[in-house]
Amino acid sequence: MRSLRSSPIASKPIIYGVIHMFFLLASSNTAHGETFDSVLQLLRRPGWTRIRPGSKRVLSVGEFGAKGDGVTDDSQAFKNAWEIACSIPVRTRILIPAGSTYLFHPVHIAGPCRSKVTLMISGTVIAPEDPDTWIGLNRRKWLYFHGVNHLTVEGGGTINGMGQEWWARSCKTNSSNPCRHAPTAVTFHKCKNLKVKNLLIVNSQQMHMAFTNCMRVVASNLRVIAPAVSPNTDGIHISASKGVEVKDTIIRTGDDCISIVSNSSRIRIINIACGPGHGISIGSLGKSNSWSQVHDVVVDTAFLSNTDNGVRIKTWQGGSGFASNIAFRNVLMENVSNPIIIDQYYCDSWLPCLNQTSAVKVENISFVHIKGTSATEEAIKFVCSDYAPCEGLYMEDIQLLPSVGEITTSLCWQAQGSSFGLVDPPACFSCSESFITQKVPSYSTIHSQRLGSLEYGRTATR
Repeated sequence: MRSLRSSPIASKPIIYGVIHMFFLLASSNTAHGETFDSVLQLLRRPGWTRIRPGSKRVLSVGEFGAKGDGVTDDSQAFKNAWEIACSIPVRTRILIPAGSTYLFHPVHIAGPCRSKVTLMISGTVIAPEDPDTWIGLNRRKWLYFHGVNHLTVEGGGTINGMGQEWWARSCKTNSSNPCRHAPTAVTFHKCKNLKVKNLLIVNSQQMHMAFTNCMRVVASNLRVIAPAVSPNTDGIHISASKGVEVKDTIIRTGDDCISIVSNSSRIRIINIACGPGHGISIGSLGKSNSWSQVHDVVVDTAFLSNTDNGVRIKTWQGGSGFASNIAFRNVLMENVSNPIIIDQYYCDSWLPCLNQTSAVKVENISFVHIKGTSATEEAIKFVCSDYAPCEGLYMEDIQLLPSVGEITTSLCWQAQGSSFGLVDPPACFSCSESFITQKVPSYSTIHSQRLGSLEYGRTATR
């Protein structure tokens, strides 16, 4: 008896899947002669009638009409390749070949797929330079993956957001410009069991890579690079996601190297080089009186150089929820401003923020084995809410020396915690004798005077 593996019956689902895609493309308004030819060529390729479950296929975007000249819009060729790869029950690789540059207009890639798909970006993918390309489209999206499970994106190639014109039009570059949204270069939304590795992502229009509402993600061996003056170009942004690991990655941008926000948990950040940029941040949380929770986060082994902040938790007044069970450890800093900071009076606004009574609760935060040099005199700053003081802060083996000058200091407001071993500059928690209970009169006092007087609980070391 002939085995099922070699039987034509085994290959029928595959053939039907490709034929289904042929008629789907034939009936679409965007299909043209090249699309038909591409699908027919696939049907004629050796092995299509002998595909076995569990085998792999490679689909090159060139077979679907992509030119790779950096001028022609190749996004439709990519979408056509994706539709076929996603529709057949065979593990498939989509190849963007090395040695060519592919112009992609905004694309929305949707799942779920019938099998695992690998996107091999070996060449260079670029965005349109002109922001007007997005007229009538969602200005927050460029490469957008939605609802795809078991996706791998790799290949050693480059994703270039061509963000220079977006930056020039930003209100953070020129206050006379209107404040408008700009695209995230690569967004993964509601994806599960996702792997992203071995890529260079440069010059995004705004954020470089975002994971939103995702589960079980591993991002590794990435290089994320943009000028230090590029506005809002976060390296990796994690929102409402669970079970995310980012490791072995270099990030040099104009905003947070890594930002972790609203309703994220079980996050591991391991072996990261960061700088320039704004450091590694939890938050901001609680903007516009919103409720947020971030918990069970570990940042372990990081090198931060010439960043505006080091390891940071930032929350807005008026928010609610909590940031808890967060550990920063084994961090080396070089000429970093605000190396260790909790700021519950965060205000990223042209106008002063109003004092409000509610706050995101910050608790059970540890800082262990953090050493290096501070570009600011205040190396440790815990500025917590009057109405929800920080609790359960812990410091151990901290040594932050001045990059310039003679001293570094620590500053605490409504911060409760403990320390063990060497902590330099010394901790200034409310349980220490140096702390004097006194209310901060207003937000403007906190930031205009930098909470700079000894009566607010500053300690210093030479």
